[in-house]
Amino acid sequence: MNKNILKAEPAFAVLCNLGLMLVVYYLCRIAFFLINKGYFPDVTFSHLWTLLKGGLQFDISAIIYTNLLYILMQVLPFKFRLNAVYQTVAKWVFVVSNSIAVLANCLDIGYFPFTNRRTTGTFFSEFENEGNLSAVFLHAALDYWYVTLVIFALIFAVFKLYYKPAGGDDAVGAGCALPLRRNVLYYSLHTLLMCGVVYFSIIGIRGGFGPTVRPITLSNANAYVNKPAETAIVLNTPFCIIRTLGTTVYKNPAYFKDEAELEAIYSPIHQPQPTEAFKPLNVVILIIESFGKEYSGFFNTHLDNGTYKGYTPFLDSLYAEGLTFEYSYANGRKSIDAMPSVLSSIPMFIEPFIVTPYSTNEISGIADILKEKGYYSAFFHGAPNGSMGFSAYAKSAGFDAYFGLDEYGNKDLDGTWAVWDEPFLQFYADKMGEMQQPFVSSVFTASSHHPFKIPQQYEGKFPEGTQPIHKCVGYTDYALRQFFKKMAQYEWYKNTLFVLTADHTNQTAHDEYLTDINRYAVPILFYHPSSDLKGLKTMPVQQTDIMPSILGYLNYDKPYFAFGQDIFNTREDDKFVANYNSPRYQFTKGDYFLQFDGQTTNAVYAYKSDVLLHDNLVEALKARHDKVPLQEMETQLKAIIQQYIVRMSENKLTVNTSNNKNTSK
Repeated sequence: MNKNILKAEPAFAVLCNLGLMLVVYYLCRIAFFLINKGYFPDVTFSHLWTLLKGGLQFDISAIIYTNLLYILMQVLPFKFRLNAVYQTVAKWVFVVSNSIAVLANCLDIGYFPFTNRRTTGTFFSEFENEGNLSAVFLHAALDYWYVTLVIFALIFAVFKLYYKPAGGDDAVGAGCALPLRRNVLYYSLHTLLMCGVVYFSIIGIRGGFGPTVRPITLSNANAYVNKPAETAIVLNTPFCIIRTLGTTVYKNPAYFKDEAELEAIYSPIHQPQPTEAFKPLNVVILIIESFGKEYSGFFNTHLDNGTYKGYTPFLDSLYAEGLTFEYSYANGRKSIDAMPSVLSSIPMFIEPFIVTPYSTNEISGIADILKEKGYYSAFFHGAPNGSMGFSAYAKSAGFDAYFGLDEYGNKDLDGTWAVWDEPFLQFYADKMGEMQQPFVSSVFTASSHHPFKIPQQYEGKFPEGTQPIHKCVGYTDYALRQFFKKMAQYEWYKNTLFVLTADHTNQTAHDEYLTDINRYAVPILFYHPSSDLKGLKTMPVQQTDIMPSILGYLNYDKPYFAFGQDIFNTREDDKFVANYNSPRYQFTKGDYFLQFDGQTTNAVYAYKSDVLLHDNLVEALKARHDKVPLQEMETQLKAIIQQYIVRMSENKLTVNTSNNKNTSK
């Protein structure tokens, strides 16, 4: 292509100007770090380089977001975009939008010491009733005069260094008059160019492309940091605001004005008091993709007039050998809800924790807690590293290592999501054979997922069932059988506590699993080969109970943070399950299942006898003189909701970030 033609091409100007903004964003990041360096005492030069590299994908995403109008103006396949006046307008669109981005980025240089994280979309709701913001900003501009200078310098640079096609108004105007040999060729090529720019813009906004790549969120920054506060270096403020605008903001419902009253009803701070010494068992946590409880014959002998066999013969045999529960539930409906629930005892309320503005809060988890007892930890997922944000969350939750497709190698792929379960679980078992003891490890399987395929060599081996997922369930059950066969060969097998659950439910073939409560029905199993840990209990349990229950079984003796309960040290009458089924909270305790919209209890069911939830008892219970158990359940649920929202908003999700020393109720 002729050099002058290239310079006159608006798409070339887009490339130059977006590149300019990449430099500006990095200068903002460096200024942010240097001015706030005292808050990052452990950031060495090499680690800073890692943080700076990690920020690239967030900067690209933010720059494309904030320049969508400018990009569209420049790549429309029409000749009028070469007009001098049009290009002047395009320049001001670019300068104004990016000046706002620079302003937001730099304001956080001074605001960070007060929040210890980047500003998000919650800023607008948090200060919507403040009438003195203009005065506040004026004082801030004076107090942080050096930040103000940085802002003006960068905005001036954006204005002066802006690249205009053909280098100026005259050249652009002349360009419009240049004869075009073939209009058809012109419009065709520029239409293709526009499609290419749109395609790569989508990739840039998402942070990658493909079926296993979720659009990046704030939580992805955890993949590069050693401490939660360092995510502020990786992230940029425009990205944080854009990705959290429109998300539901947690507002304190203020059910309880007295903090002491709230803490007396429910607190997520656990103060264990074991009567025996700590047991340094290995811990293996299996999170099985889409394994709803419905697929098990063990839990459903009553289905199909007693003829139902299910699709999990191996797991059914394992359930009979371990401790499991008749009423066990997930805390969310998505895969990204499972890791926080299972590994950190953080449920999904309103929206997935990983995509909330609070995902960069300091958190603890089973790996982080057991590290104090000398445990090594590792998380495994057979999808491309970074898929679903799992690697970032594993790091923030304290896991020492992450094993994904990068470590496994590009083989045995299912063609859509990840490595087939059978070979990846064998890889998982092999890696555990190399680990120092004691260790805590977890794996998230992938094969029992849409598009519901199984390896070609197993076609016809597993029952097709009535739903496409059923044969996949059979395959994963077989993969688990092979996994446990290998595990049993290790001499430390009997010194290992296995915990198994599913991330969420999936396709359903029976009406009782379509109810609001059973849409969350997943198995939860505790299996210790050398103990008498066996039985089928009737207390309601949930995924968030897994972490505190593991700690209870090991006789862990230090305070920790968890929204769930320790099933081994909680009275059956006190056990509850709390989850969120938009737009209602759900609470299960004793014989009742309650639904609450945040203000009013809408429904109460005797879920054990009324399996299909036909008979709403709320009015009958309200009419009772003592209003028990309705009042007690609603009060406890309100306390859980308020604790969750307040602690999310105030970044108090660990014992270290809480002044509270009460015992979990």
